[in-house]
Amino acid sequence: MSITVYNTLSARKEPFVPLVPDTVTMYVCGPTVYNLAHIGNARPVVVFDVLFRLLQTRYGKVIYARNITDVDDKIIAAARDTGRGIEEVTEEFTAKYREDMAALNALPPTLEPHATHNIDAMIALTSTLIEKGHAYESQGHVLFAVESMPDYGRLSKRSLDDMLAGARVEVADYKRHPGDFVLWKPAAAEDPGWDSPWGRGRPGWHLECSAMIRAHLGETIDIHGGGRDLIFPHHENEIAQSRCAHGGDYVRYWMHNAYLDIDGEKMSKSLGNFRTVRELLGHYRGEVLRFALLSAHYRSPLNFSAELLDQAEATLAAFYNALRAVQELSADDAAVALGDEPFYRALEDDLNTPLAIAELHALVKQLHKAADADLPRLKARILAVGALLGILQQDPREWLQGGAGEELVDAEAIEALIAERQQAKADKNYARADAIRAELLAAGVELEDSREGTRWRRV
Repeated sequence: MSITVYNTLSARKEPFVPLVPDTVTMYVCGPTVYNLAHIGNARPVVVFDVLFRLLQTRYGKVIYARNITDVDDKIIAAARDTGRGIEEVTEEFTAKYREDMAALNALPPTLEPHATHNIDAMIALTSTLIEKGHAYESQGHVLFAVESMPDYGRLSKRSLDDMLAGARVEVADYKRHPGDFVLWKPAAAEDPGWDSPWGRGRPGWHLECSAMIRAHLGETIDIHGGGRDLIFPHHENEIAQSRCAHGGDYVRYWMHNAYLDIDGEKMSKSLGNFRTVRELLGHYRGEVLRFALLSAHYRSPLNFSAELLDQAEATLAAFYNALRAVQELSADDAAVALGDEPFYRALEDDLNTPLAIAELHALVKQLHKAADADLPRLKARILAVGALLGILQQDPREWLQGGAGEELVDAEAIEALIAERQQAKADKNYARADAIRAELLAAGVELEDSREGTRWRRV
């Protein structure tokens, strides 16, 4: 079975075939580094990380690029508001973005092009568009003329008039058409800027990705991903720039994840429900956040809530408990044939992570009932689906005894209290034994008594 993906451009699922055999090129829009990433920003990172892992099992070379936008109006405003330099702001939030995404078990991309490192490519692309009659200079700006492209709007499936209604389009007297968008803009003396044929300025947001894709991946790439909020205007404008400048398809498969809501409402600062990844990592481990993000299909809306996170943590605890029971056994990796595994076929079918998770539940259920001879094979299969989903890679005992945020009681103190509780039970001082259990539970530590002794985990 081949991998199939839903192509936003064709509005249907299609078999994935790379342009160059055994080599895949993939680009996902990255952050504008002026603030901490919110949990909505994390969804495409986790989704396309799973796709990256899946593609690596099928193709010899997968080049995954995720950019850093380090020049933008919001960055300039953040620097002014805090009295800091532009580079200081972008370096801080680039580093924090990488830390937060790593905490979600996201693999680093193959390439991480920065906008400010690719200005020459952006100037060259703008010059080509002017030469070919698709762009014009006006009042120090260079703009793309949307009416010069007959099928502009093909990705978002709307006419130009429809796209302008209520869209994020700047109305300005230097535009020939309200939908024309900025390729190059003048920069104030105190702002970042670069010399160009049109004066000192800086690139427009849409221009950056088109130029970096061509510079680092080529004129045509296999997959371009991002949130569906980027379909218009950002990805629509990328297509316009790149195809009008160089021809070709630009991108062969467009993939977009759906929106994420917080407790049933759109996340926004005005509603007070704006949640950064870093804030959530103070309450939940990154693997819990990741598992919650994968619980719904990437093209389906996801309601992100405390209930969802608590459920994700409980499910992961059950999985890790199952793995702890076979922790001393070696996994029989040779018994795993990915192409025959139901969880693998689920991911091949447009990243059906809910179905893959259901298959994982089934494997864990089998593990509980299996004969000893079957345990190494089942353990290997569980770890294989975990590796594709980016979960279950930690030591089970450590995961179950770990926790997010500040630990109210350390492991040594927990073990001492457990020993005291065992002695209290031996002395038939059951009141003290119950008090220790309650004390630990209040500190976020749950005890589990078994014939092998007392285990504990943080909750």
